[in-house]
Amino acid sequence: MTAEARIRGVCPVLAVPFTARGDIDLAGFEAMTRHLLGTGVTALMLFGFASEFYKLRDDERAQLRRTFLRETSGHPDVAAIISITDHATEVAVRNAIEAVGDGANALNILPPHLLGPSRRAILDHLAAILEAVDVPVIIQVVPGLTGTNIDAPSLQGLAAAHPNLRMVKVETTPPGRLIAELAAGDPPLPALVGYAGVQLPDALRRGVLGVQPGCSFAEVYLDVWRAWELGEHEKALAVHRRMLPYIAYWMQNVELIIQAEKTILVRRGIIASEQCRAPGWTLDREERAMIDHFLEEFADTLA
Repeated sequence: MTAEARIRGVCPVLAVPFTARGDIDLAGFEAMTRHLLGTGVTALMLFGFASEFYKLRDDERAQLRRTFLRETSGHPDVAAIISITDHATEVAVRNAIEAVGDGANALNILPPHLLGPSRRAILDHLAAILEAVDVPVIIQVVPGLTGTNIDAPSLQGLAAAHPNLRMVKVETTPPGRLIAELAAGDPPLPALVGYAGVQLPDALRRGVLGVQPGCSFAEVYLDVWRAWELGEHEKALAVHRRMLPYIAYWMQNVELIIQAEKTILVRRGIIASEQCRAPGWTLDREERAMIDHFLEEFADTLA
């Protein structure tokens, strides 16, 4: 099965565990990756917002990338995706080439957004990376966090010129219209939906290829996805409705959901510390109680 064929369904974005002192917990990262490889997902991504990529040194990113690709290399049924988040085109191209050289099956590109680059500069940046590699590429559209929006015709123009642009991670609010526009365009582009899958039901009805949530309760998303694929749509929607109050609250702030997911990983015994690097979010008593309720709600799934 090709890497592209594996990027579907539930494709979690890995967290980066830290020690209580704020150092990388590499053993914890390895354990978390192995846990996820055993859940039944067919793709994993490193260096999304859930990975706190913006709080990592260059040498830490390189070490984590190599560790992630080593852990996934023994699992040909799981696509390993590295996200390229660099603002400078030259740096992004170099890191994309290095990631592919290290064994990445596919790349995600976060478009440049600092200081308001022009539309032409953004498209040139994306084209330069697409030209530099031969693996499948996903472009992430997340205007709420970056201020950078790319419309469907621009993405389809890139795909027409660069056939390795294979899909788009859609994190617009709402995401459904862009998912539908991409599917109906020339060439058609499949989509993954992000934003913790808050709008996953609408995305599923519009034919989305997969969902990219965080990694602390991937099994719940798998329950939704598998039920939907079996045609058990009401069952899928019922599971999502149970999850929705939690993810909708946590997604009010990206640092909040990162902290909540780290805490869930600790509570599940997957990593040792819920530490996030500063600046971050400090959970209050009610937010910790919400995590307690979530773990009780989904105890059977997350056991």
